[in-house]
Amino acid sequence: MRVVTFGELLMRLSPFGQARLLQAEALRAHFGGAEANVAVSLAQFGVEATLVSRLPQHALGQAALNALRRYGVDVRYVARGDERLGLYFLEPGAHGRPAQVLYDRADSAFAHAQRADFDWLAILAGADWFHLSGITPALGGTLPDICADALAACHALGVRVSLDLNYRAALWSRDTAFAVLTPLLPFVDVLIANVEHAKEVLSITVGETELSGGEINRARVQTLAQTLAERYAFSAVALMQRNTHSASSGSIGAMLWADDTAHFSRTYTMQIVDRVGSGDAFAAGLIYATLGGQSPQERVDFALAAACLAHGIEGDFNLVSAAEVQRLLDCGTEDVRR
Repeated sequence: MRVVTFGELLMRLSPFGQARLLQAEALRAHFGGAEANVAVSLAQFGVEATLVSRLPQHALGQAALNALRRYGVDVRYVARGDERLGLYFLEPGAHGRPAQVLYDRADSAFAHAQRADFDWLAILAGADWFHLSGITPALGGTLPDICADALAACHALGVRVSLDLNYRAALWSRDTAFAVLTPLLPFVDVLIANVEHAKEVLSITVGETELSGGEINRARVQTLAQTLAERYAFSAVALMQRNTHSASSGSIGAMLWADDTAHFSRTYTMQIVDRVGSGDAFAAGLIYATLGGQSPQERVDFALAAACLAHGIEGDFNLVSAAEVQRLLDCGTEDVRR
């Protein structure tokens, strides 16, 4: 199995413990980014995972590249140039105070990417899957055109495509997101989103879809997924939904619409170490299980179990094996494994 992803690799800076940015005298550094997170997770599952991106030539850019190499991601198609590495600052939440993200990624090396940087027919030769998130075209410049080039190459080569909406209000408006993403959707096989983003960005109205007591309103979520699949001819639609109890605890559930049937996962209730990248862990789990020929029910179960485990790992990357995900599915939570 070979999966190619395309997106920006960022440096994440955050205070130690649960300190606020206002208090911080030192910051911890991690690397991450939606598509990079998916690639790292897939590499831990034993998949040949390739990240396509653009990084500066200096030492910070090399450190970012080395972080991917450390976890087995193929980086041969990462272009180099310009001076800025994109940053984001994460202030961890605590109790009733939510986590907050501040982006500092304008004019980054990736934001200045050009269509000539990427030979998509060569990059995608032999690939089984291509993954993209809505964050990448949201960065503007020529990136929407580069995304369109990649999807056209996928269509020509018969490579399956997944798109995680990953709507970020700090990057673009809902109207702009709809205008830019809509032309890309005919090339997408599997749409991944949370319920709120699917409703907001793609302007689908099916009534309220809130969690009630930790349970998904199944009828309305099913209607939303079915509407999306029929409107845009997706082969599958995966919808995740969260119920946030506090910054340190919450519940997640998911549904996969495939073969004209809704397949619901169980609901996990978790104490949260770090929730950043958990949606990317879900996407990676879904891609892995789909490529492995698992049934729709097995796909959504595996994907959500991967997302559950990601909440217990510090940093953006979900550093768990496929066997560990399967163990959670088969055995549930264990205290100490000896």
